[in-house]
Amino acid sequence: MAQNVLLTGAFGRVGTAIIDHLADKPDYNFTYLNRSDRDQYETFVADVSDREAIQPAFEDQDAVIHLAGYPETDGTWEEILKNNIIGMYNTLEAAKEAEVEKFIFGSTNHVVGMYEVENAPDIYYPDFDLMIDHTVPNRPDTYYGTSKAFGEDLGRYYLENYEFPTQFYALRIASVRHEEYDHPYGDAEHGVDRGDWERGSDEYETMVARMKSMWQSRRDLTHQMECCLTDDEVDFDVFYGVSDNDRRWFDIEHAREVIGYEPQDNGEEWDAPPE
Repeated sequence: MAQNVLLTGAFGRVGTAIIDHLADKPDYNFTYLNRSDRDQYETFVADVSDREAIQPAFEDQDAVIHLAGYPETDGTWEEILKNNIIGMYNTLEAAKEAEVEKFIFGSTNHVVGMYEVENAPDIYYPDFDLMIDHTVPNRPDTYYGTSKAFGEDLGRYYLENYEFPTQFYALRIASVRHEEYDHPYGDAEHGVDRGDWERGSDEYETMVARMKSMWQSRRDLTHQMECCLTDDEVDFDVFYGVSDNDRRWFDIEHAREVIGYEPQDNGEEWDAPPE
């Protein structure tokens, strides 16, 4: 029987990757919840800051992939409070009331972002001696990172104090990009397209180095999501969402061992952007 999955924030970078790679599989029946509609998709239009509005979308769901929220590190406290703090509470409450068993939370590397801040740009290059795993202290770098740390903790609270959800997965996603820029030169090329710098400049090369560390390809992301959707063992756990990049500083061995994550991509295999 196909699994019913509610995808919140369905049409952002991460949500569209899931739609592109998983929506046509017979194993899943997706429901899309988003603040705005898309002509090509049947969408439950609602804002996660409004709990009454979102509640009906949770009925009869087996799993929730929660991506909705303010998605950038520049968010003001007011933006973060409404979309990421209240929105997370509302989503967990709705899942609890609808007796949804599995909750997959799109968290972020910014929960531990100060490790990058204090070590950049050296951390972007091979042989930098640092590996961050799921046991390190949280060190958020922004209100955005702090809100995702709150979301992880709130998820544990619900898991340990209520009957539903029964499983909670926090995926600390690194750098997933839209399909056009889904490669380790993506941020650098996007900057060229915006006119921020020239190809081959120091700024360009720094962005390439960072993405060769941070990139999670869209296919690796969706594979990791599917590992969570098909897992029966985890109650609460935290995993890093990054491809198998040689110079990554985020651990993926824990995800390999616990949920069977086997990423296919490695930023080091690229020496130029696609033509």
